[in-house]
Formats: sequence, C-alpha cells, structure tokens
Amino acid sequence: MTTRTLRIAMNGITGRMGYRQHLLRSILPIREAGGVLLEDGTKVQVEPILVGRRADAVREIAEKHDIAEWTTDQDAVIDADDIDVYFDSQVTSRRYAALTRAMRNGKHIFTEKPTAETLEEAIQLARLRTETGVTAGVVHDKLYLPGLVKLRRLVDEGFFGRILSLRGEFGYWVFEGDHQSAQRPSWNYRKEDGGGMTTDMFCHWNYVLEGILGSVKSVVARTATHIPTRWDERGEAYDATADDAAYGIFEIAGPNGEEIIAQINSSWAVRVYRDELVEFQVDGTHGSAVAGLRKCVAQQRAHTPKPVWNPDLPVTEPFRDQWLEVPANDDLDNGFKLQWEEFLRDAVAGREHRYDLLSAARGVQLAEAGLASSAEGRRIELSPITL
Repeated sequence: MTTRTLRIAMNGITGRMGYRQHLLRSILPIREAGGVLLEDGTKVQVEPILVGRRADAVREIAEKHDIAEWTTDQDAVIDADDIDVYFDSQVTSRRYAALTRAMRNGKHIFTEKPTAETLEEAIQLARLRTETGVTAGVVHDKLYLPGLVKLRRLVDEGFFGRILSLRGEFGYWVFEGDHQSAQRPSWNYRKEDGGGMTTDMFCHWNYVLEGILGSVKSVVARTATHIPTRWDERGEAYDATADDAAYGIFEIAGPNGEEIIAQINSSWAVRVYRDELVEFQVDGTHGSAVAGLRKCVAQQRAHTPKPVWNPDLPVTEPFRDQWLEVPANDDLDNGFKLQWEEFLRDAVAGREHRYDLLSAARGVQLAEAGLASSAEGRRIELSPITL
C-alpha cells in the first residue's frame, strides 16, 4: 500500500481546544492508525509540527507525545516549503494574518472559527482561497456529533412534516475565578482580545442552523454581560468587557421553502437543568425531536399526548417518558477527528471542502448582525455574501 505524508503545522495547541480535540483526539489517533485511508485505497499519514508562543509549554507537549518538531516562530513555519497544511486554533485576533500568509504560501488550511474579527476580513479570506486554489476547511464539529447527525437524518427523511421552529439552550456556569478557578480562559471575557459569547457562539449557530434546517435570513438578538468582574489566571480581578450571554431569534428559510423560527439562548452565567450542555428541539406538524451532543429523542404526531392545562391539580404525566430515542445505526467517531479525516482527503485530492471559508464568513456575518441588533434594538436582515 502506498503511503504519503502530510506535514501539518498546528498553531495554538497549548489551548484547551487545540490540545484536547485537535491534537490529542484527532491528529495523534490518525497518526497512530497509520494515516487516513483515501478513496483509491492508498493512505496519507500525518506529521504534526507544533507551533505556539510559550516555548516551555510547546516543548512539554511535544516531548509527552513523541512529536519531533516544534517551534515558536509562526511565520517561519508557515513560510517553510516542506509544510503542507497550516492549522490555526490560536486567539481570533491573530488568525486573519496567519491564514492569509499560509494561503499565499500555497498551504492548505484548516482552522477554528471565527476566522476573522470582521466580516470584511472573513470575506477577504474566502476570496484569497479562490485565488490561490488551496483547500480550506473550517471546523464545524457539532454537525459531526451523534445527536445532530440523528437530527439531520430526521429532517432528511421528512419526519417533521412542515418544520415550524427550533429552540436551543446552550451554556453552563463559568466560575468567576475568585473562589474557584474559571473553566474558560480570561480572554473570552475581554472584548479587546476578541472575546464574547456572540462572537464565539453565533458562528457555531450559523452552521448548525444551515446544516440542519437552512440559511439564516434575519436575527433579533439581546446580549448581556451578567458578570461584570472576573479573575484571571493569575488571580487578579479584571473588568469583563465582553458579553457572557446572548439571546437570539433567527428567521430561517427551511428545506422546503417554509419559514422557520429559531430561538437560541447562550449563556456562561446559567446553571444546567437539562440532559446535556446544549440541546435543540425541532417541532413540526408531524413530529418533534430533541437532540443534544449524543442523544436524540423524538415524538411522532400519532404518539403525541393531549395535555390539558389545569393549574389546580399536580402534573402526573411523565412527559419525558413519552419520547422514543432515535438509534444511531452506526458507530460515530470523535466529531473533530471525522472532520479532520474528511478535510485531509479533500486536501490530497485538491478539491474544496464542504465547510469552507465562505461558510465561516456567514458565521461572522451573523455574529456582527447579532451584536448590531442588540446595540440598536432592531431586527437585522442578512444579505447574501458574494465573492
């Protein structure tokens, strides 16, 4: 069997997402398995080169996982002729310049989102990909999760009939950092560093809504900074200048042309009373379903009970027991790893990845529109993006 090797510069692997999901659970398992099997029966192996700003941290990860090469010189590794793929999971404020340099050097790119701090920059990245012809992929991990795979299957099979609405709940309590350490880095709560719930999560919600239901046509949003003071990694208090919650209502053009109303609440200042940290409920004329990261339950029209509102009597109906679990009917691997494998096949074949920089630009557009809607107190319509 013929095997070729792709050398992948991985920038930002000292961060939680870059290390756990992209290095530990994606690239290293692919390397250990001998690479990714291609359509023609050959394999492509991966060779990570670690990139980061903190030498001690990058060296420690490299030694721990038997990775031969690492560097703190981002520009040098992007410019190197023997690098095939550049991956970026560093802070958003540094991403646009790095992705631009990589594509101009002929590197395929795979990146976290948002891809840029502004819509204009995100569109420029998409245009540059078209000009250079490289393969560019943007992480759309949630669409590969078992719960949403099942939900999408229900949509494709016409389970819902005419789809009416989607309701989403995301979030958990992120500790302030004074008495208990925070679960998220402090830059997430500083606007000047690219932080903020809307900037972070509306990019996700855009591709989730597109991938499950259809394109987003408008948004009404309200953002909030519920916790105004937090404590950083050194235990020092700082002002939270970015929003830690965002409440959005989205109009969607459905798969059969129907108008669907989606409502998604996102908060790092909420305590969880649900089965998973994120859940989406889709309601239609013929049935409903609730999907989390892994589980999906559904209720058909014929099996829908008829509750009667009576506040004078205690509720005795076991509402949760009236739903049936949707089977996976397949063994699904880690969502990040699955998308990495798909992207690598596309890069070797020299074709476009289905979740590209234009998709990412639409996510940035929705985030900007959400912030504008909250600031101006009005509904914002989204215009189609053209390159």
